Amino acid sequence: MALKWYFSTLKVNKIGRTMNLSTKQKQHLKGLAHSLKPVVLMGANGLTEAVLAEIEIALNHHELIKVKIASEDRETKNLIVEAIVRETGAENVQVIGKTLVLYKQSDDAKIDLPRK
Repeated sequence: MALKWYFSTLKVNKIGRTMNLSTKQKQHLKGLAHSLKPVVLMGANGLTEAVLAEIEIALNHHELIKVKIASEDRETKNLIVEAIVRETGAENVQVIGKTLVLYKQSDDAKIDLPRK
């Protein structure tokens, strides 16, 4: 039974749905993201298809990125963060101020996560 669960979980993660990161894994990713600069900067137009495409490209290339969100309103910012996570299938590692840290494991894993 456990083996069946493992393969179904593996299949779900390969499809692109979000994976649940443990606290230990999130702490590890936060440490790695500390020195990163934002790769994607959202402009005054907000969340567009072009911005989502750029986030997807950056996630496939880097796995761990920072996105700078240009929104003054907290509710709007939270809605944008939720939309990015939903559309990209990435994991929300952290939001500090206007900066969002995203993680999405690519086919050739570049970042080794600690065990749960």
